[in-house]
Amino acid sequence: MARSPNAQVNFAGRPVWAEIRLDILRKNLRAIARHLNPPGKRGRKRVKILAVVKGNGYGHGIAPVARAFAAAGADWFGVTCSSEGMELREAGIRQPILLLTGFWAGEEKRLVEYKLTPAVTRSDQLALLERAAARALRGRNRAARFGFHLKIDSGMNRLGISPADVEPFARALVACPHLQLTGAFTHFASSEDFTSQQTERQASVFGQAIAKLRELGLDPGIVHMANSAGVVSRPETWADMVRPGAILYGYHQFYNPPERRTEAVAALPLEPALSLRARVVALRDVAPGEGVGYNARFVAERPARIAILAAGYADGLRRDLINRGRIILRGRLAPLVGTVSMDLAAADVTEIEEVSLGDVATIYGADGSVTQYVSDVARQLSTVSSDLLCAIGKRVPRFYLK
Repeated sequence: MARSPNAQVNFAGRPVWAEIRLDILRKNLRAIARHLNPPGKRGRKRVKILAVVKGNGYGHGIAPVARAFAAAGADWFGVTCSSEGMELREAGIRQPILLLTGFWAGEEKRLVEYKLTPAVTRSDQLALLERAAARALRGRNRAARFGFHLKIDSGMNRLGISPADVEPFARALVACPHLQLTGAFTHFASSEDFTSQQTERQASVFGQAIAKLRELGLDPGIVHMANSAGVVSRPETWADMVRPGAILYGYHQFYNPPERRTEAVAALPLEPALSLRARVVALRDVAPGEGVGYNARFVAERPARIAILAAGYADGLRRDLINRGRIILRGRLAPLVGTVSMDLAAADVTEIEEVSLGDVATIYGADGSVTQYVSDVARQLSTVSSDLLCAIGKRVPRFYLK
């Protein structure tokens, strides 16, 4: 749905801002829930949703988006570190929160205090958790135990115990009476790539590790492995719970082969929730032969009208869009020219009549029927949407539209 810039956004300060549609975030999560658990589905228990909100909620603002997802029915939340989990707790989030990348020595006290569920990625972390849990649970019901999820490395070779270490892990857990294994998971390296068998291999390795846990008498708890592309396109990986990330915010992965993305969009329609906008703060008339910006990387070949925008790479407008990016102004596309600096950028608006000081330029989003979403720019830069979303600067105010 195309939307025009919100000219009524009012704030004191530099005129660059992001608009986040909370209703769209809720809509996206509910669409994912219907995709996983269609009405009338029988013979299979409901697949839970862990909403990934790390990286400041993919640049959208961690607390407001988590509250929106909670209202829409998210079962769990996924963060990177204890500080993100604490921020969610202080924002009123009561659902379980998983620290996806584990924890560092010294964080364990906060994990217990804020009731955060850590991922254990090495067996030696159990002793740290056991000491913290024993102190916190002293004097309580003897049956009380502190839960954690075990991360298993199925082939991505980053974090997690190897399948060969499942048995030593089980032995180490026996010595930790205050801990309980409440979940087990792995992470796919290339679930959007259907020209490779890596995901199938990883799922098989992970399944064997889960079977080994059960053989050793350990209940793995909630089993989960599917990330965004797995949620959309690989139902055989859904298990007990899934971990959508970018799709929550309205962005499908770039699939291989590309036609798979068309299928994904048709299977699960989503809408981007974020717009990034800035105002025109200056207009320059540039003569032929004159340069614009650092190192004069743009030189006018004809008389040019240049609009200066209150947005730069510190705000999320990528510097590598030098002479190849574009913005939307008055419902028309205008090319970015010259070097994107930290605080400012320039656009050639010679062909757009009546551009005036204070006009709203759309970097990401819609202006009337013309759109440019984060995914469009990500494709142009050969990166992923989350890279650009997380680049939106902290100094950019976020306005939450219900």
